[in-house]
Amino acid sequence: MRPMPPGLPDTMLGLARRVGLAAAPAGDDRCAIIDIGSNSIRLVVYQGRTRIPATMFNEKVMAGLGRGLAANGKLSDASMDVAVAGLRRFAALTRAMGIANVRTVATAAVREAKNGAAFIARVAAECGLAIETIDGEAEARGAALGLVSGIPDADGVVGDLGGGSLELIRVKGGEMGHRISLPIGALRLDAVRKRDRRALGPFIAKALDQVGWADEGRGRPFYMVGGSWRALAQIHIWTSDHPLPIVHQYEMPADAPGKLFRSLSHTDLATLKAVPHLSTSRLPSLPGAAMLLAAVVKKLGSSSVIASGFGLREGLLFADLPPEVRSLDPLIEAARAEGARQGRFPEHGDMLFDWMDPLFADEPAGQRRLRLAACLLSDIAWRAHPDFRPERGVDVALHGNWVAVTAAERAALACALHHNFGGSADAPIMATLARLAPPPLLARARIWGLALRLGQRLTGGTAVALAASRLERAGDAVQLRLGPGHADLAGDAVQRRLKLLGNGLGLGSRLVTG
Repeated sequence: MRPMPPGLPDTMLGLARRVGLAAAPAGDDRCAIIDIGSNSIRLVVYQGRTRIPATMFNEKVMAGLGRGLAANGKLSDASMDVAVAGLRRFAALTRAMGIANVRTVATAAVREAKNGAAFIARVAAECGLAIETIDGEAEARGAALGLVSGIPDADGVVGDLGGGSLELIRVKGGEMGHRISLPIGALRLDAVRKRDRRALGPFIAKALDQVGWADEGRGRPFYMVGGSWRALAQIHIWTSDHPLPIVHQYEMPADAPGKLFRSLSHTDLATLKAVPHLSTSRLPSLPGAAMLLAAVVKKLGSSSVIASGFGLREGLLFADLPPEVRSLDPLIEAARAEGARQGRFPEHGDMLFDWMDPLFADEPAGQRRLRLAACLLSDIAWRAHPDFRPERGVDVALHGNWVAVTAAERAALACALHHNFGGSADAPIMATLARLAPPPLLARARIWGLALRLGQRLTGGTAVALAASRLERAGDAVQLRLGPGHADLAGDAVQRRLKLLGNGLGLGSRLVTG
């Protein structure tokens, strides 16, 4: 057991023992990453080393370590003081949480600064943290793996914009191709812009001329990583009145960065404080970040721009996972974990998926995947008041911390859960879902929800009832067959829900016993 911090009142000692001021339990797989960037320093604590680990704690400090590099090649005393104060707090927090596995990494600013070694020594002495300085190659690899962990089927070019550098990496099939690290981070762009606005374009063009493999991005998406570029996605979501304010996998047309740059060039940045969740500390760097993004997309000939909420930190975690875990579908794994946490019957989702499978024999692989996610989440609202269960299902589907899922796919999940929990087809939320997903996908998702609603009512969550029944198409009807000895399951509620499912498919319905 670790010693108690000094100064705790006696009445607090028992609580302190219960909330983490004691040795971590055996088998504790929690871990933390402290990412010391050129602009910000962030601590993220993860619940465990799983395919998509839950984030237990997340905090950043805007230290701006890279701001002094352009002037004299050194980290400024003021920025180092802010950084060390933040790192002392992060070290104290991880100790209090009992996190034994803490990895501290530093990127461009620290590795390039003339006094970087002195800063590392000071952090070790004052904070007890051992900083691992990663080179541009490792930074690019981490960014690419982070993207792949959150968007496994990514096929294009990843760009990770930090305060000090830009990493560009070709990705396809979960593997990295060509990559390059360029010294044109957000802070450097801002410094050039402040000295001479007219110099910014040539500065960017000269750096991008080093990308000898730019044609590999032609006609493919550009995946943007980094806080400044995610802020641009937030602004685009806000200005376009997009109904789902989630940055990860938000897609913009290829001409959007240029329009954003022109808009930001004539906008009082203070007005952007109205954008929800936009970090005001990033406002000064946004015009330069937008100009760079427009130039990169033009250089690569990208088809569109897709934002990623995953980057270096997630890539570092992903790299440590065994291959069999890395190959798992992150959406399905997260849905399975959430269903097990909030539902009553852990295995019921998989069984419902198999039970309704005969109705969807011609279903494309992408839709089968979504249907499985819906099945795994089909019992998450049972604790809610019955009148609000559809709302709860929609909220989890639309706003859950999912990855590897587009806005249209979130809408399909929401539609399925809405109908699973008894939501009506003319509910106001359906208009929002219609803005996110095409009508055929929503129509299919509604059928998933009606089938789930039938299965939940028929079985009461029991495996025996599912195993003793079969749902299938039989000619011009949806047929539910109950095995010998299970005819008593055929109540009025079951027959009503079977009829609704048949109507949804444009078929009749038939209940067969024996």
